[in-house]
Amino acid sequence: MKAKLVTIFVLAGACFSCAPRTKAQATAQPASAQAPSANQQQQLDKDVTLLREDIRAKKKKLIAANLELTPDQATKFWPVYDQYTADLVKINDTKYALIKEYADAWGTMTDDQASSLIKRSLDVDAEVTQLRVKYIPIFNKVVPGKITATFMQLDRRIQAMIDLQIGAQLPLVQDQN
Repeated sequence: MKAKLVTIFVLAGACFSCAPRTKAQATAQPASAQAPSANQQQQLDKDVTLLREDIRAKKKKLIAANLELTPDQATKFWPVYDQYTADLVKINDTKYALIKEYADAWGTMTDDQASSLIKRSLDVDAEVTQLRVKYIPIFNKVVPGKITATFMQLDRRIQAMIDLQIGAQLPLVQDQN
């Protein structure tokens, strides 16, 4: 089991080793010099979309490798997982939009903008928690409680690794001035 957990952390970390850097990481330059062109922004959005799809695929493989399901349980579990993931993607769209907003405001961010961003970020965290709470009884209808609990543990661990990688890529607000 310990080897499986190490695998989860290594693969989750690998998902981000080639993640694109945000504009907020750029060296101190005027905001106008950092602004990407429309074509560059479209390409960045495409790259991020592909990266997010790749992460979801790797996450599913990690869950499958670490969640012990019988064939009957798997038949019932994966459609619920796919719906859960679809709902989670919608929430993560908001998270990504906040990261883009953070990057766009970098260097000129006001106190009000910073406060708004952190509040909305915490709201996203709360939405994820609410989604997990919503899905516990749904998963429990198709698999035993221990499997649901194990899935939620795996999901939270993988998400923690993702959040750690994203957080490590974003500079602190106070570093902009």
